[in-house]
Amino acid sequence: MKRTAIIVGAGLGGLSCAIKLASSGYQVTVLEQQDQVGGKLQRVQDNGYYFDRGPSTITMPQAFERVFADSGRKMEDYLQLIPLDPHTRNFFADGLTVDMTSDIASLEQQIAKYSPEDASRLRGFLSESAALYHQADRHFLNTLMLDTSSKLSPSLVSAFLRIRPLTSLQKLLARYFRHPNTLMMFGRYATYVGASPYRAPAIFGMMAHLEGMGVYGVKGGTYSIPQAFRKVAEELGVDIETGVRVQQLIIEGKRVTGVETEEKTYRADVVVMNGDVLSACRDLIPELKRPGMRNARIASYEPSISGLTALIGVRRKYDHLLHHNVFFPERYAAEFEHIFDQRKPPQEPTAYICYSGYTEAGMAPEGGSNLFLLLNAPYTSPEWSWEQDGKAYQASILTRLDSLGLDGIQEAEVLRWYTPEDLERDTSAFRGAIYGISSNSARQTFARPSNRLKGLDCLWFVGGTTNPGGGTPLVTLSGQLVAQEIINQG
Repeated sequence: MKRTAIIVGAGLGGLSCAIKLASSGYQVTVLEQQDQVGGKLQRVQDNGYYFDRGPSTITMPQAFERVFADSGRKMEDYLQLIPLDPHTRNFFADGLTVDMTSDIASLEQQIAKYSPEDASRLRGFLSESAALYHQADRHFLNTLMLDTSSKLSPSLVSAFLRIRPLTSLQKLLARYFRHPNTLMMFGRYATYVGASPYRAPAIFGMMAHLEGMGVYGVKGGTYSIPQAFRKVAEELGVDIETGVRVQQLIIEGKRVTGVETEEKTYRADVVVMNGDVLSACRDLIPELKRPGMRNARIASYEPSISGLTALIGVRRKYDHLLHHNVFFPERYAAEFEHIFDQRKPPQEPTAYICYSGYTEAGMAPEGGSNLFLLLNAPYTSPEWSWEQDGKAYQASILTRLDSLGLDGIQEAEVLRWYTPEDLERDTSAFRGAIYGISSNSARQTFARPSNRLKGLDCLWFVGGTTNPGGGTPLVTLSGQLVAQEIINQG
């Protein structure tokens, strides 16, 4: 008789887990509370404009290739990645720009225009970035660290000491660079995991090497990834049910045996939660049943950055934009003080704009642009209400966009805002955080909530809050890694 699995949540982690389990003979049911698969990554179509609401910068293609290969398939039969080089244009408050590229000589020349000293030190930094990446890839990105013996293995402890766990990313960068433009450009990598460059560990300096290995767009938009995963899963017999919200886990003794929804009880040999560990524990498991994750411990974790997004469809073309674009403020540190200390939106946030129509025609009507705007924002808290205070803030953002050369936004044919409160409601993200918990300390970076919950058998977690961490490739890897553990345990 086939072993059975229920996966709660159809994000990239849940779908990749479902594919690997189904490929190994499991009968898998996926339950998703939204109307479409994808988790925080959703597609929005409006008035001829196409948008991805969610992740848009794709690296580590091997993480996605692995999902298809493990099911006996080739990624190119389901999904087409488009190399981007240069991939990101950085706009600074002093009027200068730098295009991020894997061509190191070109990058040196651009930096040298404002800081010959920084340019001369670029290769040294990139060498350290590569060393950090190889340590992470060998010891952290491909392991779940489920027990104390694995966490304290001599090789892991040695690797941990080599990655400067108590040095912040900002301090690492300051060893190489002096100019604020360079520090902002590379410091921004901390926000890829929902953290502040002034607090996050130096390990995230590896992102420079990672992006140097390749940044990709996706034909049809980033949402093509969960679409492709869904197609493979259903070919393997996975049953995917959307619009189904799980209300509680079924616990018999110390074993999770299924889930309850409003309409139905689902039983299985194993349950995998693809969602925020903290939300799932708080909302679906009685506190006395989770001694390793009591409410006090949940409250002790600092959530990651959230985001205010806008989908903008405008009948204009902006020649100064690339596929990815970042507009930095004059005072970068103030942004993170607002977010993490005051828990209020920064007055002048960094503005990230994905313009996928730059790379692929047909994403907007003729003469139009589809712009996905993401602004760093605080996780939900009593200090700020988007419902009460958001309108005035959004109006100020539109005014700022005009000053950045994005004139005509006020006459946009499509303008749809999405707040941290919306994200929390739709995806059960803990306090509306995009990346689960922040990586603002060594503890929250390297000692994340486990993929298993102490005291409960047959329950697993995948996604950004747990190991190996946040970000599109890593949550995909988490699904693969957890599935392999389940298979190994039989």
